Amino acid sequence: MKSGLVRKIGPKLYTSNLKDSPEQIVRQNVWQILSLLIPGTVVSHRSAIENKISPAGCIYVTGEYRRTIDLPGLKIFVQKGHGALEGWDSPILNLYVACRERAYLENLLPSKDSGRELKVLSRHEIEERLAVILGSNGEQELNRLRDRAREVANLLELESVFTKLNELIGAVLGTKEANLSSPLSKAHSIGEGYEPKAVERFAALRAAIADAPFPVRNSSESGEEFYTTAFFDAYFSNFIEGTEFLVEEAYEIIDSGIVPPTRPEDGHDILGAYRIVGSIDEMTKIPSTFEEFEDLLISRHAVILEGRPDKRPGQYKLRPNIAGLTRFVDPDLVRGTLRQGFELYRGLVHPFARALAMMFFVLEVHPFDDGNGRIARAMMNAELVASGQVRIIVPSVFRTEYLSGLKRMTNECDPVAFIKQMQHVQDFTSRIDFSNKDSAIEKLRGCNAFATPADNIRLRMP
Repeated sequence: MKSGLVRKIGPKLYTSNLKDSPEQIVRQNVWQILSLLIPGTVVSHRSAIENKISPAGCIYVTGEYRRTIDLPGLKIFVQKGHGALEGWDSPILNLYVACRERAYLENLLPSKDSGRELKVLSRHEIEERLAVILGSNGEQELNRLRDRAREVANLLELESVFTKLNELIGAVLGTKEANLSSPLSKAHSIGEGYEPKAVERFAALRAAIADAPFPVRNSSESGEEFYTTAFFDAYFSNFIEGTEFLVEEAYEIIDSGIVPPTRPEDGHDILGAYRIVGSIDEMTKIPSTFEEFEDLLISRHAVILEGRPDKRPGQYKLRPNIAGLTRFVDPDLVRGTLRQGFELYRGLVHPFARALAMMFFVLEVHPFDDGNGRIARAMMNAELVASGQVRIIVPSVFRTEYLSGLKRMTNECDPVAFIKQMQHVQDFTSRIDFSNKDSAIEKLRGCNAFATPADNIRLRMP
């Protein structure tokens, strides 16, 4: 210290880092610091579950005697209690971290409100975490947690606390009665668990679009123009998913109702999508209840994928679906997550906002084995058609931008790009005259709409 090579940042604690703030150094080296200052203690209570510094800047551990250690940006609370449980608590550096079962028991212990942060998580938070375990790993994992917690409770003489945990797990599983406070745990208890991270993304999108001043783009679709617009809707929606036909070939399939014998499934994809987006009756139905939404979703999907019986049209998936690094909502959580998305959609007023919310939450759940993109866009455009607004048709050349906006929404919970891109393609669609098929094809071709991302050209605005 006299030489200026190290500096003191706490009791018996020095660092050779002379540049970063003491608070930053402590936060970056919290576990090493704990192992140096209080070796052999057990990271416990809320810290054993959160595995990080608490929101109030605290870490809670159990040791031989009670004390408090103040460091820059960190307060360490040591409470007197049972030492490490051999074979249960996990060693880390010179410390131990309470096993999951011990942590849940300790977090259900009564804690006095002293005006500062409690060392235990709230019952609401415990419910949420139990529901996440159920949603991610199923009943078997919650039952395993309960069985192991019973053994740990005997070792710690916390049998009365185990009774609370047992009742709580039973309530989340729906096998016992208890007053649950968490919406997630309540949903699981009635068999409609949901994926909380997906719902967070729904909520983020809703917050961005609920009161946004979107332009009103009234549609002139009527008579023949409706059916021509619907053709391009079906054509591009399939092209995005890899069902690629020349536009003239696709029109012949729809016009004749005959699928090419060399590509029967692809031909049925075009026909199935058109039978939904090209039906005035179908495209003017929007749901007012979750049950109506679910009926529309399932019946429309059954038509869109009727040519692919192996994909179980009109039936929710039985296995998880994965695209690249994205794992969509697990099968057991599909219905509950859809319900949460619908509840967030239901309060929206502007047709464009309702359309985006509908498309995103259906696509984010990915409720079916296949055809999720097509059904999501059909549900989206039904919102617009029913409100007399211009559809959102995504040209094949715009596929990369469209998918990148969705990925950013999924991976970063950032809706800005997604909203901007969907506004752009609705504006594009509004500038195309669909009253005549041939002139519409020429206009779209002149704007590069039929190109693919591999052609390395951009969509031109008419």
